[in-house]
Amino acid sequence: MAQDSTASPTETAPPEATEGASDIVVTGSRIDRPGFESPTPLLRLTQEDLQIVTRTNIGAALADLPQFKAATSPQTSSTNTEAGRFPINIRGLGDRRSLILLDGRRLVSDDLNTVPSIMVKSVDIVTGGASAAWGSDAVAGVVNMISDGDYEGVQLGAEAGISSRGDARQIRFEGKFGTDFADGRGHFVIGGEYLDNDGIRPKTARENTGRFANVNNRLTPDVGHATRLRGGFITSGVLRGFGFNPDGSLRTPNLGTIVGSNMIGGEGASNDDISVLITPQRRYAVMAKASYELTDTLKLSADLRYSRYYNRYVWFGSHTDNVTIRSDNAFLNGAARQAMANAGQTSFTLSRFNDDLSFADVDIDRRNIQGSIALDGSFGDGRWRYSVYYSHGEYRNKLRTPGFLITQNFASAVDSVIDPVTNQPICRVTLTNPNSGCVPINLFGQGAPSQAAIDYVTGTPRSNVLDTLDTYGVSLRGEPFDLPAGPVSIAIGAEGRNVSTSAKVGELDAAQAFSTFYFSGFSGKYNIKEAFAEIVVPIIRDTPLLHKLELNGAVRASDYNTSGTIWSWKLGLTNEFFPGVIGRVTRSRDIRAPNLTELFSTPTVGYTGIIDPQNPANGSNSTLVYGGGNAALDPERADTWTAGITAAPMRGLTASIDYFNIKIKDVITSVGGQAIVDRCFAGNDSLCRYITRGPTGLIESIASSQVNLSEFKTDGVDAELAYSMPVNDEANGRVTFRLIGTWVNNFSTDDGITKIDYVKSQGTGFVNGVPRVRANASIGYRSDGFSGMVRARYISSGYYNGTLTLTNNRIPAYTYVDLQVSQKVPIGNGKNFELYGNVSNLFDKAPPISSGFSPYYDVVGRYMAIGARLEF
Repeated sequence: MAQDSTASPTETAPPEATEGASDIVVTGSRIDRPGFESPTPLLRLTQEDLQIVTRTNIGAALADLPQFKAATSPQTSSTNTEAGRFPINIRGLGDRRSLILLDGRRLVSDDLNTVPSIMVKSVDIVTGGASAAWGSDAVAGVVNMISDGDYEGVQLGAEAGISSRGDARQIRFEGKFGTDFADGRGHFVIGGEYLDNDGIRPKTARENTGRFANVNNRLTPDVGHATRLRGGFITSGVLRGFGFNPDGSLRTPNLGTIVGSNMIGGEGASNDDISVLITPQRRYAVMAKASYELTDTLKLSADLRYSRYYNRYVWFGSHTDNVTIRSDNAFLNGAARQAMANAGQTSFTLSRFNDDLSFADVDIDRRNIQGSIALDGSFGDGRWRYSVYYSHGEYRNKLRTPGFLITQNFASAVDSVIDPVTNQPICRVTLTNPNSGCVPINLFGQGAPSQAAIDYVTGTPRSNVLDTLDTYGVSLRGEPFDLPAGPVSIAIGAEGRNVSTSAKVGELDAAQAFSTFYFSGFSGKYNIKEAFAEIVVPIIRDTPLLHKLELNGAVRASDYNTSGTIWSWKLGLTNEFFPGVIGRVTRSRDIRAPNLTELFSTPTVGYTGIIDPQNPANGSNSTLVYGGGNAALDPERADTWTAGITAAPMRGLTASIDYFNIKIKDVITSVGGQAIVDRCFAGNDSLCRYITRGPTGLIESIASSQVNLSEFKTDGVDAELAYSMPVNDEANGRVTFRLIGTWVNNFSTDDGITKIDYVKSQGTGFVNGVPRVRANASIGYRSDGFSGMVRARYISSGYYNGTLTLTNNRIPAYTYVDLQVSQKVPIGNGKNFELYGNVSNLFDKAPPISSGFSPYYDVVGRYMAIGARLEF
């Protein structure tokens, strides 16, 4: 199958070797024997597969596939500090449990914005545990991007896209160049891309996206804050219910329908009126690769990547709730002051939607640099291959978020009076401290705050995080001897990683001076030393039903200086029952060690009311609760089963079906103080160690940091069918059909008290849920000149959130249709000019209700792009 040009991208065999076995890449295994088929399921995508429709990066293209969930994306993270990042998330188990590799090596950042798409020749996706092969984090699977290190020639491209509503404008420029040098012993490739996408603003720019809330167990549209009105809203006293006109006079606002803290209709304001729906993106990335054959059996190679992601856009507001306004406030109009005097009141409380005062921007600057150097060689007439490599990477994430209220400055500025000397507004604190620098602020009416007052009461939270990764390894692969059924293959090696992070914050952040948002600084590091071994033993060959039976075993020991040594392993079988019909089964133990944030994030200390079930008569007691990272965390452990069959019954037709079952124990999560106490009392003994009791048995403190608590379970079936047939025409045409689908039987969490199945909870990125069925079907035609493809993406029916009781919870089945066409025109001297166009969501299907943070549904609508490529 691996040598058949019509083979399906799902096959597990390695691509055909070029100059030797050292060029073979098998993502599901460390064995590199030509013709070896790993028992771990593998999905292979070409560069053409990733370009069916216009996407901002490889991560966005992968998110279209049934095995992935866009839990962190420019849509789901538009209003948090992850804004614009795009890691991968296999099976919805979390991006921390999906490992990203580039040419088999780890990246310092899991953000796929750091990799230029034009330099990725293909992508291998392991849809099962692979920790024995690749180490920690490969619990849900591995995505290995294969770079185009052998490219020769020049390719230039430009593309422009826009939605049918005239927004989400995108431009992209890309190019790469590759050539031999030193009489063919060396090769050099460099490529890069630039992308600028406007995103979509505001969150209400699309139907069914913004201003939704759960009101009386119903997802309700046009919902805003009940009291946070523009210009201010009085919430107590004789003037309760009044708002303010821009000139500071009182008015009676339209309050619509108020239910609790929500206002339906009326003047109720919402962040969704201003915040973005899709994060704008601007980035560039470049990558260079060079290789040189020192001898006929030894190759030196090196690569270097640099990328930058930068943008600034409106984020979310720092609003005011129930601030006290005194009757002698310098800016309060006479009518309001007189009404208070008549009622004998000296103050009232004010709530305010501060879009004219403190609605913050986010300024992002992320830079990534990573380089590696490697030696690959062979001896014994190619029977033994070895590799040595070292890689260093740095990822700097700088965030500035100007526009957040400074608590003390705001309190001083609000408390204003008339200066008895100048008869002008002045802060009360200035009367006793003339050097306070305080600027009084007028909160009464939209646009009332002066710029000087805004500058005084707002500041800029700042964060500057530097992540570094040093990774190194050595491996030896070969076939030490032959058995009657074929050669035994082994791979042994050692690897190591040094990981560190340092998060520096501004002075105001460190002092926790802001009212609603601030960054926390922390630092930490750890190192890992690993040894691995893998073996493939041919057992039986060329007998009925056992045409090629092979045993594959792997083991890895990982020693963490933070948590000690942990083992991962894999045991698998493959067998060719009939020519072209291959069965496979794998059992593995996979691991994920806690990351630096989970281990070392800044400790927090506070007092929380806790009810102790062991002493219920004491009622709620203010208890010391510690938060932040937890250096005592244990690694997560996963037990994985996969079993399946692949078939190629005729030329051009391939099919596969695989069952997966993943159970993750000791899942790292954060639990509140009361939840820890309740679960300990209910019998979860593992949580009792986080509770400190005094001599009398009363609780003295609780460590409410990251803990090993939950259990994840998921199982289901992946399937693929692919068919390709030639068309007898002069243009060498070929028709292709491909169907990829995933059916999920169970996706549940269990925290020791409550078990929840999240299958069909699929409407929002803030829930663990996955659809029951996702499938992609495509049919296309490709020739020397023209090509075209139609793709359908199917998502089965489900719920916005299956853990809630909502009267309109249900989401119907969705099918999106995408279209792609291109035409190549030879222009002489080996040059080709290609003009292409594509449309995603061809029929402009509107998303489900309340889908502003959806990980699955298209909120952009019909999106069209045209582009051109020149290659010579």
